[in-house]
Amino acid sequence: MSADVWVGTWRPHRPRGPIASLYSSPGPKYALPTNVGYPLHDPSRYRAPAYSFGIRRPQELVGCSPGPGYLIPTNMTMRGKDGIPAFSIYGRPRDVMSFMTPGPGRYSPEKAKNVAYPSAPNYSLASRTKNFDYDQSPGPAAYGLPPMLGPKVIGKSTAPNYSIFGRSMVGSFYEDLSRTPGPCNYRLVDPSVYKNRPPHFSMLARNMPPGDNTLKPGPGAYSPEKHTPQRGLTFGIRHSDYVAPLIVDVAD
Repeated sequence: MSADVWVGTWRPHRPRGPIASLYSSPGPKYALPTNVGYPLHDPSRYRAPAYSFGIRRPQELVGCSPGPGYLIPTNMTMRGKDGIPAFSIYGRPRDVMSFMTPGPGRYSPEKAKNVAYPSAPNYSLASRTKNFDYDQSPGPAAYGLPPMLGPKVIGKSTAPNYSIFGRSMVGSFYEDLSRTPGPCNYRLVDPSVYKNRPPHFSMLARNMPPGDNTLKPGPGAYSPEKHTPQRGLTFGIRHSDYVAPLIVDVAD
């Protein structure tokens, strides 16, 4: 901004600080939380105690309280009822029904049998159920008990076991050495896999020029006797006999 421009007695200059007219937003002060009230209060500021007046409760048209006019007996004091003790006689209660306890002759100990006396165990065979045809329970022969010989006995300690292995075919006197793989049967790893790979060069195949399949005339296809020789070369302009002669000198 030029210093030679004046507006009356005021010379325009750059603002010394940010002003509101330079910004389209209301400014940073509105982003701060409020310090007034309870909701959304600034957590970095102390909040003073707040008090409010309660709302007016709706008045009931009909009162439910008994009011101060209680009907208290005259002989009732703060320590209890005043006066001499009084007693009353209750009516006779009804007779309780007699118990129907059985007598000694009502018992029959001889019918107790094994309930009251010790007896041997008794077993009975029940009839076959109607669902026997659909019963898939395995029979006794379906269970396989582990063998009692060998090291795989469950819950039993076994003696040490020894076995004789068969004769090995490798290194024996009757080994067929003709089936031994030769040197070419081994697969070698390319050294460039585990070492630095040297530069590789290759020779391209020979490039053949594109062929011309058009028919070319041979020596016997030409006829020199049929060739008409051209006229000789001359200097100047050859005029036609039917063209007017060129007039150079014109008489006055």
